Amino acid sequence: MNNSVLRAYARLCISIFVVLLLIIVAVEFVMFKSSREGIDIYKVEVGRVENELRAHAGTPGYEPDISAYETILRVERYEPESMNPEDGSGDFFNSDNAYVVRDVAGTLWRIDYDTNVDSERVYMFIVVNLVTAGVVLAVAVVLLYIYFAIIRNFHRLSDYPFELAKGNLVTPMKAEKTRYFGRFLWGLDMLREKLEAEKVENLELQKEKNVFLLSLSHDIKTPLSAIKLYSAALRKNLYTDEDKIREVAEKIDENAGEIENYVAKVISASGDDFLNFDVREGEFYLSEALDSIRSYYSDKLAAIGTKLTFNDCTDVLIKGDRDRLIEVLQNIFENAIKYGDGREIDVSFSDEEGARLISVKNTGCTLSEEELGHIFDSFYRGSNVGSRGGSGLGLYICKKLMARMKGDVFAQILDGEMQVTVVCCKR
Repeated sequence: MNNSVLRAYARLCISIFVVLLLIIVAVEFVMFKSSREGIDIYKVEVGRVENELRAHAGTPGYEPDISAYETILRVERYEPESMNPEDGSGDFFNSDNAYVVRDVAGTLWRIDYDTNVDSERVYMFIVVNLVTAGVVLAVAVVLLYIYFAIIRNFHRLSDYPFELAKGNLVTPMKAEKTRYFGRFLWGLDMLREKLEAEKVENLELQKEKNVFLLSLSHDIKTPLSAIKLYSAALRKNLYTDEDKIREVAEKIDENAGEIENYVAKVISASGDDFLNFDVREGEFYLSEALDSIRSYYSDKLAAIGTKLTFNDCTDVLIKGDRDRLIEVLQNIFENAIKYGDGREIDVSFSDEEGARLISVKNTGCTLSEEELGHIFDSFYRGSNVGSRGGSGLGLYICKKLMARMKGDVFAQILDGEMQVTVVCCKR
C-alpha cells in the first residue's frame, strides 16, 4: 500500500481514539466525583434539616419543608413510648426507610432519608459507560469501513496513473462494484484501452508514414533527375534552337509541378494524420453543451475581471457530437480570452435555414481584415499573437470538427470586435 497514505490514515485513527479517550476520562472523572459526593449527600441534608429545626425551635406546629431536599423523605417528631416493638405497631417499625433521631432543643426528631439515591447514581454510571463503549465501537466500525471501502481501494489505483504514464497499457484494471470508486475505476480502464488503441494506431500510422516517405522519395527522384539533366544540358548550351529550349523549359516546369504535388501530399499528411477528427453521430440539446461552457467560463472570467454575457435562446435539438461541440466552443473562448482586451465576451444566438448560429464576440480585436481569411488554416498565427503561446491549430480544428458535423464556423470583424460564429445543424 502507498505508505504515506497508510501512515496518514493511521495518524488520523490514533488522533480520533486519543480524543475519544480524553472525553471518556473526563466523563468518568465527573461521574466518579458525582458518585463520591452522592455517598455523603444524605449526611449533608440531614445536617441541614437539623439546623433548620434548631432555627425554628419553639415555633408551635412547625413542620420543615422537605421538597428542597433530594434524599430526605420525612421529618416528624419522635415519640418512643408510642411504639410497641412487640406487636409491630407504629411507623417506627413498619418503615423500610433508613432514619436518624436528633435531639433538637429537648425535642426528638426522626429524619427518614432515601438510601436508593446511590443505587440510581450507580445505574446512571453504568448506562453512561455502556453508551461510551457503544460510541467507541461505532467509531471503530466506521474507521474500518473507511479503510476497506476507500483506503484499500485507493491503494489499487494509486500507482495506476504512473503505469499509464510509463506506457504500461497491457494490464487491465480489475472492476469492482463500489459506489466510491466503481465508476472511476471503470473510467481508468477505459482510458487505458483508449491509450492502448491509440498506441497501436500510432505505430501503424508511423509504419504507413515510413512506407509513404520511402515511396515518395522514390517517386520524387524521377522528376528531380529529369530536371537536373535538363538544367545540365542548358548550362552546357546543348540546345540552341529556341523551340527546343522552350520545350525543355516546359519539361522542367512539368517535373517541378510533379514534385510540388508530392510536397503538397507530405504537407497534407503531416497536417491531418496526428489530429483526431472522429465525430460521434447523434443528437443532443444545445443547452447541454452551453451549460458546460457557462459553468466553467463564468468562474474563470470572473476571476480575471472579464464580463461574460449569455443572451437568451430557446433550446433546440442539435445533430452531431455534444463533446466535440464543447471542444469547438472551448477553443473559441480561449482565443477570445487570449487575443481580446479582457473587457467583455458576449454570446448570442440566431437561426438560419435549419441551423442554430452561436456567435462569440470579444472586445479588443487587433487582427487585420487581410489576415481574417487565414485564421482557419493549419499552423497559421496572426500578427497579433505577440509573445502569446499557441500552435495555430485551434480554429483549424474547429473548422474540421464542424465540417464533420455538417456545420461550419466563420469569423468577422465588426466595429473593432472579433466575432466567431458556429453553425450547428438542428434536428
